[in-house]
Amino acid sequence: MDKYKRYYGVIAFCVALVILVFGAYQLIFPKVTELTSIKDEVASKEKDLSEQQNKLAIVQKRIKQIKESITSSQKKIYSPVESDLGNETLFFTLYNDVIEMVHANYVKIKSIDYKYNPETDAFVKFGKDVYFVCDVNMELVANYVNLGKLIQDLYQYPYYIKINEIEVKPYEKDKKILIANLSLRLYAHTAPEEEVPASKDALVAPALNGAETALPQ
Repeated sequence: MDKYKRYYGVIAFCVALVILVFGAYQLIFPKVTELTSIKDEVASKEKDLSEQQNKLAIVQKRIKQIKESITSSQKKIYSPVESDLGNETLFFTLYNDVIEMVHANYVKIKSIDYKYNPETDAFVKFGKDVYFVCDVNMELVANYVNLGKLIQDLYQYPYYIKINEIEVKPYEKDKKILIANLSLRLYAHTAPEEEVPASKDALVAPALNGAETALPQ
């Protein structure tokens, strides 16, 4: 028996080593599994984000194509059928059409405000008595398809509406949903429009002080 005593230390060391390795495995393995799961989740999120960014790029490209396709199309500035209706009535007619387009495309309005006759607009500077101008700023919630349809409807609207700015970003909690800040400028004649000969070269609004005034771009 005594001859085996010298191996007791080695055996004890091996047992302790096995216990230590087993304990370390029990501690480390769940962490490795968790890390692998996190990496898989991050990769999935990155793939989803890439897909949503591609969809957003497609929508933005489509919006640009629509805008370019109708830049030279003939549109008229809205004219009332009666005189002396007042700016509020002119605004309500155009505003109501815009709101109907928003609702028809299942786009939700998160907030909205408007401003009459912005001083920087050329039509306000040189023809405030002839034209009524109003900026409408909206924060919208929509998906990619419905927002694209709304922009298309705005460009196809028979009367001239200028899109001042559109900023689109995915909703943080659901990348399939978009938050859009859309700024529109509505134009209207303050009185019924007089008939003028159509120009072959460019679309023009009725003259201010005898000069042709091109639609603002």
